[in-house]
Amino acid sequence: MRKSIATVSVSGTLAEKLTAISAAGFDGVEIFENDLLVSPLSPEEVRARARDLGLGIDLYQPFRDFEAVPGDVLAGNLRRAERKFEVMERLGATLLLVCSSVSPDAIDDDELAAEQLRLLAERAAGHGIRIAYEALAWGRHVNEYLHAWRIVRMADHPNLGTCLDSFHILSRGSDPIGIEAIPGEKVFFLQLADAPLLAMDVLQWSRHYRCFPGQGTFDLAGLVTHVLETGYTGPLSLEVFNDGFRQADAGRTSLDAMRSLIALEEAAARRRGTTPPIPPPVIPSGFAFAELSVPAADPTAELLAALGFVRTGTHTGKPVELWEQGQARILLNATGDEPALAALGLESPDPAGSVKRAESLLSPVLPRHRAPREARLDAIAAPDGTELFFCRTEHPDHSSWTDDFRPRPEGAPPAGGITHIDHVALTQPRHHFDEAALFYRGVLGLRPQESLEVPDPYGLLRSKAMSSEDGALRMVLNINQVGAQHIPWQHIALACDDIVTTARRLRAAHPGLLLPVPANYYDDLAARYDVPPELRELGLLYDRDEHGEFLHLYTITAGRVFFEIVQRAGGYQGYGAANAPVRLAAQHAWGAQRSSRMAVTPSA
Repeated sequence: MRKSIATVSVSGTLAEKLTAISAAGFDGVEIFENDLLVSPLSPEEVRARARDLGLGIDLYQPFRDFEAVPGDVLAGNLRRAERKFEVMERLGATLLLVCSSVSPDAIDDDELAAEQLRLLAERAAGHGIRIAYEALAWGRHVNEYLHAWRIVRMADHPNLGTCLDSFHILSRGSDPIGIEAIPGEKVFFLQLADAPLLAMDVLQWSRHYRCFPGQGTFDLAGLVTHVLETGYTGPLSLEVFNDGFRQADAGRTSLDAMRSLIALEEAAARRRGTTPPIPPPVIPSGFAFAELSVPAADPTAELLAALGFVRTGTHTGKPVELWEQGQARILLNATGDEPALAALGLESPDPAGSVKRAESLLSPVLPRHRAPREARLDAIAAPDGTELFFCRTEHPDHSSWTDDFRPRPEGAPPAGGITHIDHVALTQPRHHFDEAALFYRGVLGLRPQESLEVPDPYGLLRSKAMSSEDGALRMVLNINQVGAQHIPWQHIALACDDIVTTARRLRAAHPGLLLPVPANYYDDLAARYDVPPELRELGLLYDRDEHGEFLHLYTITAGRVFFEIVQRAGGYQGYGAANAPVRLAAQHAWGAQRSSRMAVTPSA
């Protein structure tokens, strides 16, 4: 289907918006009036710029507070409309969005509203323009989409139809099934926006918290399905008011917007039982590896050895070491300034299919130098820059990426050790959090869980978990809401069969490796749960849900990375979020102590 977006959805000048929207592959654009008013470009220049960029001007908006008013007010409204029609002719726009009135002059009289809208449509027809009437969720008298449709039907003019807006429909809890009663030819336009579920005034909710499809909680696929059942053939168009999007890079925002529409079109096709426009998701079955970029002389290898990892290989052509324990694999790439998570290997049952899926959602394969005999591993970039490789580590029909490493057996890991990577947590740049959630949902087929806000001593940490349906792949996305920019950015959680044995070994052999936990935490834990006293002794944290229990501990931080060791029991589904404030406070305290020691220690 044709895809469009309102200029209000992205940042920048009108010229910059049009350029970014075109580069993202959109077919058309809604010109938001304020963007035109503040632009130095004339309507003719905007029309030419859009044409040169391959963009149609699908809608001009908004025209407010027109219908159901006294005669003297109507006269002024018609003069105002004539001026807008003249501007639209210069723009080459043939569809005007008219919002239901919020004016105190408006009269609660549907027949009067229909009569005046018919008059407006008649005037518009003289300019080759059509009118799309939309029910604002906070409209003074008309705030339901079926109410707006009744008025349009009463007016009965070929140049008057309705605009359906997903936010105005779903924010009020209206049932979209009624859309199917509207003839498709009278649905002049469809505007789409998602939103998180918030308990607040609907106007403020609309003006600041809309987001792209797939980033909120609305069932947009269901709504679009109802619209398509009417026979609607117009564009899918995004109209998103969001404070973060207005500050973010217009190019990235536009690409994210297009990705959301492609994914939405796919979801709607599945609802309707038709062929989706893109390849299906290939769900990863786990982590093949986590790659850390580290300085050439760095103690991260010592930290891995202390955790029980064994260096099992060195790359044949790159400064990369392979460290293993169970099915957990960590690569150390000696090309960084400080330890940081640079890449993740994802086990894919069909790496080529994973690549096709990613490319269809505007995530191209990254250019990568590969030696002639080196295993082919294609990678894409996640929104935070982390590279994601699609791997099949063990397969009878082809060689493994591990064959690129010369064996260096250096002993066996200790008993009761780590089995695999349980999950990875990545802190996202401030304006890329929703983009990341949509990326992992669309490209990898992960399911989002509830977004949480975790208190930090210096602000809030917003967090959203994403996982495959079977829990084989788990990721956590974090963002700092305010302050606390120096907290660790990334962490790797390692699954363990016997965390008590592992904790005892680490406490005995490497007492400074584990993050200290305040005694107050254990006093509160004992009041809430009947847990063994050894948890306090070993510095283990505890959580439970309706499925089971969770034990975990944290290492101190190396560069931007720290490790977590976890043990799930009885089908526990969470991530120990209840303990995150304790961990954050402990990390701040440890970091402050470390800085103090470094400040008073003379350099060698």
